[in-house]
Amino acid sequence: LLILQKRKRKCVFNQGELDALEYHSKVRKLIWEGTLRLIQEGLKSGFLHPTTAELSCRKNVVPGHIVCGLAELCEMAKQFPTVNESGHQAVRVLDDEASVPEQDLLSYVTENSSDCAKIVVLMGQKYLVPPKSSFLLSDISCLQPLLNYKKKYGVIVIDPPWENKSVKRSNRYSFLSSWQIKQIPVPALAAPNCLVVTWVTNRQKHLHFVKDELYPHWSVKTLAEWHWVKITRAGEFVLPLDSLHKKPYEVLLLGRVQGDLKEALRKSEDVLPVPEHKLIVSIPCNLHSHKPPLTAVLAEFIKPDVECLELFARNLQPGWTSWGNEVLKFQHIDYFTLLQNE
Repeated sequence: LLILQKRKRKCVFNQGELDALEYHSKVRKLIWEGTLRLIQEGLKSGFLHPTTAELSCRKNVVPGHIVCGLAELCEMAKQFPTVNESGHQAVRVLDDEASVPEQDLLSYVTENSSDCAKIVVLMGQKYLVPPKSSFLLSDISCLQPLLNYKKKYGVIVIDPPWENKSVKRSNRYSFLSSWQIKQIPVPALAAPNCLVVTWVTNRQKHLHFVKDELYPHWSVKTLAEWHWVKITRAGEFVLPLDSLHKKPYEVLLLGRVQGDLKEALRKSEDVLPVPEHKLIVSIPCNLHSHKPPLTAVLAEFIKPDVECLELFARNLQPGWTSWGNEVLKFQHIDYFTLLQNE
């Protein structure tokens, strides 16, 4: 009888892990002290409840498995005629609840220009589209409709599907290589002095790539490094701060598109300079990899009438344009509760 025992890994760190430890040692004090101050304020205000420590471990009720097939639909769309012409009609404005042909949804930017949410029906599934929002459902090979939309954005938020071992093992979603991410036409979408915000995992390889390769390639100057810290309703880190496996924080790299100096100065009037460091502390959504909305966080650093774009989005926001191959995923009607007017 042979008994196979799992070999324990020797406590030897590779270079990537050593780099991560060094980075953590630099930001640990900032994250620890800043988060504790905000937690204390949360406890005082009643937003956080230390007595809910046990409840905080429970997951919120979310819909069961929703078979959307959005990414698969985008893959199928490659069989459709390619949209290349710059004069091609770029936008489809929503009426009241409407069933949208798959090809239309993948060939146009869909826009809800009204002050009310609207519903689109796609493959028999209902999705909620917020007021004053627009979206393009496609993968990275079909971005032309977004370029044809001819909007220039003063804010571009990017949440790339970074390559990592966990994603490879789980096959949960497809990832992009660094080379593919560099092909995203940010310069063609950005207005002068555009604020670019990129979510980065805690892998130092990705952090260095954005700072040293991606932003220079897009003519973006790095301005700031912020952190999103995840806590529970009880005011505790969701993971131990010094955990070797995963950290309870993620990084946002902020930069501005470089261009005409006079135009940049004009655009920056009446807005505050972006601080080099900032903490965003929140209770994370239970939906996988669902980031907090940044509209309110960025408001004081941008003009109020600026156009905003999110790339690799999986939900929509009022007043924003969103793009991604799962851009409607968390807009499924089952994720929402209808509130009755009193």
